[in-house]
Amino acid sequence: MNQASPQFTDPVSDVSPSGVSHACAGTLPRVVVHFEVQPGATLSWRVDAHCELSVNSERVWLTRIGSPYDYWLQPGYPIQLRRGERVWVSTDGHLAARLALTTYPRKRRGKFYRWLERLSLLNPDLHAPPSR
Repeated sequence: MNQASPQFTDPVSDVSPSGVSHACAGTLPRVVVHFEVQPGATLSWRVDAHCELSVNSERVWLTRIGSPYDYWLQPGYPIQLRRGERVWVSTDGHLAARLALTTYPRKRRGKFYRWLERLSLLNPDLHAPPSR
């Protein structure tokens, strides 16, 4: 590899949270998964649901498929991850990096409601009154 990708120390991601505003995030139920990345190890996974990755200790390197950039995340700074993307994380510290994935599960709706949602995605003007 003769070219290095640009590296960021700014942890701000271009991904907005999946329909969750920061004001109401504290009141919604959430699922938090804590894990560690050992020095010299690289973890990779495909994101199953929109989530937020937070770094709790040690600096963490993150790269995501389809992005030309690497992210260097400092402790205390979160980054939003999209559903379906593949990410790789590693650490350059001497200690294990502690990370947390936070997601806000969506309430399961009935079949009829899901059918209406899909129908509205096919035709966005379905519920709009006809123009005169």
